[in-house]
Amino acid sequence: MTVPTTRQADDADVIVVGAGPAGSATAFYLARSGLDVLLLEKTRFPREKVCGDGLTPRAVKQLLNMGVDIDAPGWVRNKGLRVVGGGQRFDLDWPQLERFPDFGLVRTRQDFDQILAANAVKNGVRMMEGVTVTGPVLDDRSGHIVGVTTKDGREYRSRLVVAADGNSTRLAVGMGLHKREDRPMGVAVRTYFESPRHDDDYLEIWLELWAEDKLLPGYGWIFGVGDGTANVGLGLLNTSAQFKNIDYRDLLRTWCKAMPPEWGFTEENMTAPIRGAALPMAFNRQPHYTRGLVLVGDSGGSINPFNGEGIAYAMETGEIAAEVIVKALKAPTPAQRERTLRTYSQVLKDAYGGYFTLGRLFVEAIGKPGVMSFGTRHGLPHPRLMRFAIKLLGNLTDRRGDASDMIINALSKVAPPA
Repeated sequence: MTVPTTRQADDADVIVVGAGPAGSATAFYLARSGLDVLLLEKTRFPREKVCGDGLTPRAVKQLLNMGVDIDAPGWVRNKGLRVVGGGQRFDLDWPQLERFPDFGLVRTRQDFDQILAANAVKNGVRMMEGVTVTGPVLDDRSGHIVGVTTKDGREYRSRLVVAADGNSTRLAVGMGLHKREDRPMGVAVRTYFESPRHDDDYLEIWLELWAEDKLLPGYGWIFGVGDGTANVGLGLLNTSAQFKNIDYRDLLRTWCKAMPPEWGFTEENMTAPIRGAALPMAFNRQPHYTRGLVLVGDSGGSINPFNGEGIAYAMETGEIAAEVIVKALKAPTPAQRERTLRTYSQVLKDAYGGYFTLGRLFVEAIGKPGVMSFGTRHGLPHPRLMRFAIKLLGNLTDRRGDASDMIINALSKVAPPA
């Protein structure tokens, strides 16, 4: 939809579409800087979302930065990762780093997103639930987005719009931004079981997923929720030939049947249906800023291709976007504002581009027959190598840390940006 240049009064300085972790983080930082922020969420809280529910120290740091009370009931702490594969089993503690805490968390998305949204509202954000955004409102002369339309026929106007509406992002598509086919995609399927595995000090991942006699690129997980249930799921990559031909839900059922009976991963102990979601990785939608629209989180493909983690990067890109937006809206002229906004894409590439490129090379490699099997068989027996791997796959390094930190940071710098 296009509108005349003469406009009505703005409904907000910034409209943020989507109250997931990316949208709530963006809105929080914008409001804390004094801007009037309208956060539009299509569902009503509490609401379910497909996720492993596990939070790495990278995500925990963002929660602490936003003042979220992670000592309140319902947050379950963990010490690290338990890695299972190749006949081996290792408990790997999260690394001791200056930049990140040394623990992870588990919290179901049933109320995790609601907690972040409530935190944003507490800090001055105006949120509206049950508002489905259907597309952008464009200025007829400049082509810039000046607001959004909603399913009920309303329009909301603002100086800038942030797309935090996930993988399918109607806003980005409405602005002509489509997925890049040269970026990896993943899929995650999960369910919950009543299980004695509900209370574990480690997030457990299994590196061997088999489809008949084919070893698949991906992993299975068992994350204790602490309430009598465990989140059990699989994450797979599209870099194998079998990707399009797999029934993921059936694969999860088969995988669960192979687990020890005492864990209780049976149909009668299942407390939720098996659900799946796509994982857009390695900046699969670009540019992250165009004509008044800023992309954060999954809308811009900000998922780590090494491990499928999205929540930490959702919150981080929200913070980065907010910093750029605040600076831009203080600019004295429209031209200066636009120049500042255009730096956002480069800031993201500088922060994650090289690392995401390494991740793309990694997922392409493990998609080849034999590579995943070789790595599992020969890598797991070496604890030092596995400690390096947990830092690499989790993107958990200090700027001036030990030798492994320096290697990972150097590789990320020399790799071409995603």
